[in-house]
Amino acid sequence: MRCYVNIPHPTSGTISSASFHPQQFQYTLDNNVLTLEQRKFYEENGFLVIKNLVPDADIQRFRNEFEKICRKEVKPLGLTVMRDVTISKSEYAPSEKMITKVQDFQEDKELFRYCTLPEILKYVECFTGPNIMAMHTMLINKPPDSGNCKKTSRHPLHQDLHYFPFRPSDLIVCAWTAMEHIDRNNGCLVVLPGTHKGSLKPHDYPKWEGGVNKMFHGIQDYEDNNTRVHLVMEKGDTVFFHPLLIHGSGQNKTQGFRKAISCHFASADCHYIDVKGTSQENIEKEVVGIAHKFYGAENSVDLKDIWMFRARLVKGERTNL
Repeated sequence: MRCYVNIPHPTSGTISSASFHPQQFQYTLDNNVLTLEQRKFYEENGFLVIKNLVPDADIQRFRNEFEKICRKEVKPLGLTVMRDVTISKSEYAPSEKMITKVQDFQEDKELFRYCTLPEILKYVECFTGPNIMAMHTMLINKPPDSGNCKKTSRHPLHQDLHYFPFRPSDLIVCAWTAMEHIDRNNGCLVVLPGTHKGSLKPHDYPKWEGGVNKMFHGIQDYEDNNTRVHLVMEKGDTVFFHPLLIHGSGQNKTQGFRKAISCHFASADCHYIDVKGTSQENIEKEVVGIAHKFYGAENSVDLKDIWMFRARLVKGERTNL
């Protein structure tokens, strides 16, 4: 049975009745930032929304920089620019209507400011510890669904750890900030609370009639009776979530583009793993293939090499990653 719930700020609420003691905390580290209730909520549910965290002025700067990228006024090194599968290259002049996502903006000083905001890092440290690496960056510009109702703006339910060749998972966290009001009409995040306690599941492209965007892998065998929570967020609200949390987003039923900016952070004490022979081998082959195509990378490049190129130290000391 599915339960669809709108909760604007799930920083507290009903959680497991089990009593928590400091030695029982697994997904958060000792800190002076999270309240006990917030810490318990993340431990039990795998996500935590902090209201009004990123100032409007910063969000406007990120929006302005994104528009410059869309107009090709700036071309940061290593940036990946993505379109929706239904948008042809000739459909629009260079503008935000052409681009649905930019990722790997570690060389764009303006966008990368997001990853260094003190407001963000003080919460990130609660999950990663003091040595923090920015591993993966994205600005998502979810488009309206095309007139033929193909619903390609959806993102299938997935776990972010599927894409990551580093561990341990409990020292990785995503910060995802709404750049405007986000609800079910324009495709808010949907999460399955508590699924971060499970294991990494096999992912692949869903068999959707309207097509699927590049690298939008989805879980192949999740249980359909999990409770789903839709995260209704205001501009500046930020959700922090575990990389094993099952989540996705619905279609954008409005006429506008829905924007959010995010970064996956990891402790610099994490280590890389070899994903060959695991359920992650399919994404490694796809990512390495794209690197060969766009950057002329040598055949010896692997997933670890690509992630090492993306990774940037944002606080503390660089150790393993």
